Amino acid sequence: MDKDKNVSERTTSQKALRLNLDEKKYGTIVEIGAGQEVARQFFIAGAAAGTIAKTMSAYDMKFSDAIYGVQEDGRYVSKARVKAMMHQEFDLVLERVGDIRSKSSRYFAYAATVAAKSFNRQNECHAWCGIRIQMYPGAEPSNIKIHARMLDDNAEAQQQALGVLGVNLIYAAYYYFEDPKKIIDSLTDNIKAGRIEIDSIEFLGPYFEDIDNRAINLHLIRSWKTRAIMFRPDGSISVPAEMLYKKNVLTIRGSFRPVTKLNIDMIEQGKKSFYELTDVNEKNTIAIAEISLNDAKGQDAKVPEEDIIQRVQLLNLLGYNVMVSDYTRYFSLRAYFRQYTKMQIGIVVGMVNIKQIFDEDTYRGVEGGILEGFGKLFPDNTRLFIYPELTADGELSDFTAVKVQEHLRFLYRHLLENGFLAGIESSDVNLFKIYSREVLKQLKNGRGEWEKALPEEIVQEIIDKRLFGFKP
Repeated sequence: MDKDKNVSERTTSQKALRLNLDEKKYGTIVEIGAGQEVARQFFIAGAAAGTIAKTMSAYDMKFSDAIYGVQEDGRYVSKARVKAMMHQEFDLVLERVGDIRSKSSRYFAYAATVAAKSFNRQNECHAWCGIRIQMYPGAEPSNIKIHARMLDDNAEAQQQALGVLGVNLIYAAYYYFEDPKKIIDSLTDNIKAGRIEIDSIEFLGPYFEDIDNRAINLHLIRSWKTRAIMFRPDGSISVPAEMLYKKNVLTIRGSFRPVTKLNIDMIEQGKKSFYELTDVNEKNTIAIAEISLNDAKGQDAKVPEEDIIQRVQLLNLLGYNVMVSDYTRYFSLRAYFRQYTKMQIGIVVGMVNIKQIFDEDTYRGVEGGILEGFGKLFPDNTRLFIYPELTADGELSDFTAVKVQEHLRFLYRHLLENGFLAGIESSDVNLFKIYSREVLKQLKNGRGEWEKALPEEIVQEIIDKRLFGFKP
């Protein structure tokens, strides 16, 4: 790999110029939806003829379809579309110049399909960008695809940010391909915070065969490219806007290390209560198990990515969608969902979580304290569904029995009487005897009583793959 300066020391123009001056790197840049901003960066830097074989923007749908075909989903700003663009353009580069250029050439095709801010419209501003690239001369190509949300409030600023992002991706693919985390870290070089969010990345091809795309996506959170990553039940990474659009959302937070029968009962009982709301049913609702990377104080708990993915894998095995985030407070979690849906939001919590929510220490650093926190948690169509607990005396205690500080009791009563808090039932009081931490301890001693606390398919997966330190 080429030796490089510290990433932050190179401007966008310097990156583009370095690529332009390297005659071994050659390819095409095609962009639809926001001008030719990536190509423009290379032309501004100078000597672009050394790098760029062609630039193109097929804006008319008929032209675009004629060149790249019609994808199954029929969408123009999609993962399938950018893939078609990358493959088509890469094949054309090899076909047209592969035999006449130096054998040491490493070819690429960069593609982007974009929905930038439209005039007088409040549309979702996002882009699929990707590069198909040879890591070595003559090598089979590898792909990197990303999904980005543009957060600037005008089209010109969005276009400028996309131009920088594209240069960063091409540059990183050539110079940092041996370190995927460094590729991710560099994607927002020379872009101010708050302008671009990258909520999905995919590495495919012969050079990236050892990469677990589920695990590497977690680095998007830890490198502050996004706040959350979404996983579908089949384990694939999903774009939040696609999963949550026009959906009611029911979520439950947990460590799920591992997922137990108690966790499942909370989710399923929460669904039952959620579906009792007007216009809420299984077809228009998405249930999500959420895992936070943070500890109770809002700091990264430094849990290894492999450990997180094991939990995701088990939840997926049971058919659940999973979200991994760096959110600590529930009102921040609610605000995240509200970006994508205006419909009902339900959050399943235990009695211990309710006590935390009413603990004023939870709101340190929030200017308006607990009142601001509650104002952000319950502004519209949001409810907490509260699972009961067993007292020390073995009695069942539900959400109406929560004890809060004297000066907060009227606030609690207000939430109760206005339907912001709702109780859910337990299907089996024996489930309260299940503790994940006890299961984890027993796993290290091989098979045993812990198996009764987990669904059969989860037990078998832990045994077969020796998850969480299981020792046969």
